Amino acid sequence: MSYGDEHRYGESARADDELFGGSGQTRTRLPDRAGDPYGGARRGGRSSSRSLVTVVGVVVLLIAAIAFANRGGDGSSSADDRGGEPAGAATAATGKRPVTTKTGGIPSGFTHDAQGAQSAAANYAVALGSTNMFKKDTRHSLLDLLYTPAAATRLRGPMDQAYSAEFLGKVGLDSNGDPPTGSTFVSRVVPVGTTVQQYGDSTAKVAVWYMGLIGMSGERSTDPVTSTWKTWTFTLQWTGGDWKIAADSQQDGPAPVPGDDRAATSDEISKAIDEYGGFTYAR
Repeated sequence: MSYGDEHRYGESARADDELFGGSGQTRTRLPDRAGDPYGGARRGGRSSSRSLVTVVGVVVLLIAAIAFANRGGDGSSSADDRGGEPAGAATAATGKRPVTTKTGGIPSGFTHDAQGAQSAAANYAVALGSTNMFKKDTRHSLLDLLYTPAAATRLRGPMDQAYSAEFLGKVGLDSNGDPPTGSTFVSRVVPVGTTVQQYGDSTAKVAVWYMGLIGMSGERSTDPVTSTWKTWTFTLQWTGGDWKIAADSQQDGPAPVPGDDRAATSDEISKAIDEYGGFTYAR
């Protein structure tokens, strides 16, 4: 089960590819395999001195290379905000607070730049991946708050059809979107990173790579909480002093190889959901 494509509202971006192109890419370089630092025969004093100088020189160059690689950028994940395909971006956080205000419990008032667009996209993904989307009233509120007026009007009907009583029943919820007594319905989006695929003064295209949690935690649950990996791409417009969603789409992955972690019990999952709150995400 996933967000967006499961409910078909990701199709709101069908015209998006006609506006922008390109895709983000992050490359990770692994350290070279080092040889045995203690191997080899013992050498005389002159050779040892030359070796020491060589080692010190290599260490200095290595430190300089690391410092160069870790230099902070301007918060944008695009090598060129003027357009075109983005290059590999620095993954370090900017350290800047994204916003200091909220509207309807959702972070708002993002800055009018590439960093603000990324922060907005990450926080909007969290809101749209929450359990509030499974209740009609809160879903409509999120649409009006996060989308442009035109997009919200266009999506309200299709979303109501997607979150039908039949669909809610399949995930263990009643027609009002409530779980059975004693059970906890889980739906969370946890952003891993963002990248700007295109940026202009009034429009930005931002991709959010995230891990999702969804399922029912309870003794009688037949749909346990599972994880999924997706990339959620938003086309944002600067409207009314903030970034709003004009269109969005999703695709699978990239997903890492599953680890060997022990699966938690239903009680452990329910307790974690109750005890651990979310974050305001920043680029």
